[in-house]
Amino acid sequence: MKRILSLFVFLSAALTAGAQSTPPASVWDDPTLLFYVVIGFMFIVVLLVLAVALYLYQVVNTLAQNAAREKAAKEGVAYTPEPGFFGQFWNSANDFVPLEKEATIELDHNYDGIKELDNHLPPWWKWLFYFTIGFAVVYLIMYHVTSSLPLSTGEYNNELAYADEQARKMKAANPGPAIDENTVEVTADIKALADGKSTFLNTCATCHLRDGGGDIGPNLTDQYWKHGGGIKDIFKTVKNGVPGTNMVAWGGVMSPEAIRNVASYVLTLQGTTPAKPKKPEGTLYQPEVKPAPADSTKTTASL
Repeated sequence: MKRILSLFVFLSAALTAGAQSTPPASVWDDPTLLFYVVIGFMFIVVLLVLAVALYLYQVVNTLAQNAAREKAAKEGVAYTPEPGFFGQFWNSANDFVPLEKEATIELDHNYDGIKELDNHLPPWWKWLFYFTIGFAVVYLIMYHVTSSLPLSTGEYNNELAYADEQARKMKAANPGPAIDENTVEVTADIKALADGKSTFLNTCATCHLRDGGGDIGPNLTDQYWKHGGGIKDIFKTVKNGVPGTNMVAWGGVMSPEAIRNVASYVLTLQGTTPAKPKKPEGTLYQPEVKPAPADSTKTTASL
């Protein structure tokens, strides 16, 4: 027994060490291979032991029946085989009334020679019913009286809280630049623009059309804007919406990255020619041109 425990300790240590190391190059280099081989071998040994035990039981049972049959022959009585272990278990679980004693449980009902027996429920059925009653009482106390365990709504809220906590931990471990209407910048990343295009076609094209020419919403291909045509203005409009119009606030639905991507994609529509462009709305937007930084060397030389 001590050797078996020592073997399990050794295999557990090897398994832990393997989990902490880098992934193996092949199956044969996996340190957990020995563990699974030993477990499989032990499983086969257990099956063989059970097979041998069952065979020995059959042999002993056969010898006992032969001895009982010889004893009955010597005594001159009829041999009545006794039920085996499984037969005894089956009889005790169902508690059948013997056929020769059925007359004792006959009821007075008689329908064209068909009689009714006053059989009781099998013991296994009654014990199962008692178990369900006990389970219901425990369930009622644990979930509805003491609130020791949460109901389905509570479990759902707990899972959401756990997911939020894990998301916060991931963001804390991998901090990235916060994106809002004050810090957002145009992205030229191909994947980001593809994501923005997908969002635009699925969400924005209903009002602005697929080519951005405008329908219920304004034309996004010209230089006239109602609420500003810069990346920060478009981000703010998508995020907060426009009260009193069909432009709803998408900040509670889309992530800041998704809003940035769709705003960047909208800017790529500038200068394109839609099939049926809507008349310009708003005011002409002129992008701000940042002054070039002064040459410090020339400034120093002039001084």
